Amino acid sequence: MKLKALFNAVIVEQIEEDESTYGSIVVPDMGKEKTLKGKVISVGPGQYSAMGNLIDPTVKVGDVIIMPQMGPTVLNHGSDEYLVCKENEILAIIEE
Repeated sequence: MKLKALFNAVIVEQIEEDESTYGSIVVPDMGKEKTLKGKVISVGPGQYSAMGNLIDPTVKVGDVIIMPQMGPTVLNHGSDEYLVCKENEILAIIEE
């Protein structure tokens, strides 16, 4: 069974961030608001404008993106966990 995004939705597989260490001590980032980093696995066809024109999505499958922690919806599919959000909730695309 494969997941397919609709409209302007984006399905993302979260990439776990490495914890900061100082020597052999793990330094927690509990005081800061975190963002989520993930890899896009499915993108919807886009969103229609008020004039009825289809606006193509900016992100594509395989892009690594950053989104706010409180924005996306958690989706459990089988044993995997994905994040689903609207394309306009994405903060940035990481280009390498």
